Amino acid sequence: MHLFHRELGGAGNPPLILLHGMLGSSRNWQTTGADLAQRYHVFALDLRNHGKSPHGDEMTYEAMVADVLAWMDEHLVPAASLLGHSMGGKVAMLLACRHPARVTRLLVVDIAPKDYTWVGHRAEFAAMNELNLGDLRSRAEAELRFEARVPSWPMRKFLATNLDRDAEGRWRWQINLPVLTTSLPTLESNVLTPADRFEGPTRFLLGGASRYVEPADHAAIRQHFPGAEIVTLPGAGHNPHMDARTEFVRAALA
Repeated sequence: MHLFHRELGGAGNPPLILLHGMLGSSRNWQTTGADLAQRYHVFALDLRNHGKSPHGDEMTYEAMVADVLAWMDEHLVPAASLLGHSMGGKVAMLLACRHPARVTRLLVVDIAPKDYTWVGHRAEFAAMNELNLGDLRSRAEAELRFEARVPSWPMRKFLATNLDRDAEGRWRWQINLPVLTTSLPTLESNVLTPADRFEGPTRFLLGGASRYVEPADHAAIRQHFPGAEIVTLPGAGHNPHMDARTEFVRAALA
């Protein structure tokens, strides 16, 4: 599978690969990625079944790790720093533990090695699956139709970014919605086994207002990543790269 990527600057610097979260894409990282290019040669990837990358029936973390490694091989990147957010953070953690020689530095954004069945993706996926694309006129209309299921306006707007028009102008999902829907239990589960460890430089960047990583999770983080630094960005939510971009970039480059 040949993943789509965006090159966000910093040619000549050491490579940094950005991996987005569930229902996101490389597009979400263009601004912050350009900021990180002051130190890195930044590549933002679209993971399988997301963005402009191909669709496939398998949606597991092992498959996504294989995709990223294939992208690295294809683009002659023997090793790189990895920055993964949420679902992309789980991909980055697994890749670092299973293929440590390919990872020079690991940056994990607001996710921990644990199960996330509480997150509530069910309502969001129900809203997307219920949307009738046949009579849809705009993304704004889709956001209104999501309202009964998804009370958060930013989340409704985020979901609608996955809508695109085909060659005939009809609305379609850019994501592989059926496969992502059936794969939710796998994607919400803990990706690491007790034996998985990465000894290299690691930093976890957490949103202080996010529930995704609690103080009780720090022990599990250090079990798998003994050298991990844990940095909390006060006031930021689950997307600290957007909520506190300046502080996030400073912490990622430190």
